[in-house]
Amino acid sequence: MFNNPRYCTRGISETVPLLTQIILWNLIDSMEVDEKDYLQVFKLTTSTDSKTQHVTHTQEQPPYERTLEFRTDNPITAKIFVIDDETHTTMLLAEEY
Repeated sequence: MFNNPRYCTRGISETVPLLTQIILWNLIDSMEVDEKDYLQVFKLTTSTDSKTQHVTHTQEQPPYERTLEFRTDNPITAKIFVIDDETHTTMLLAEEY
């Protein structure tokens, strides 16, 4: 899973900074689990100083959660899905689902 061609929707391309996209893909690649769910969920929030991006990465089955923070000039608030359908993997904003 998650080893096939990767795509981003227009919403991702227009809303999520490229560095943040790369970090989200890396979070999936670096998961230390026996099995990855076809649906990965990312909740992005910003800090009060508006320079720190908070990311909470989860999956339902098997349960998984990881939180990460990093400094950026362009933090965003969004919910992002990454869906693997066995032929390709797509990153999209929750409202595009």
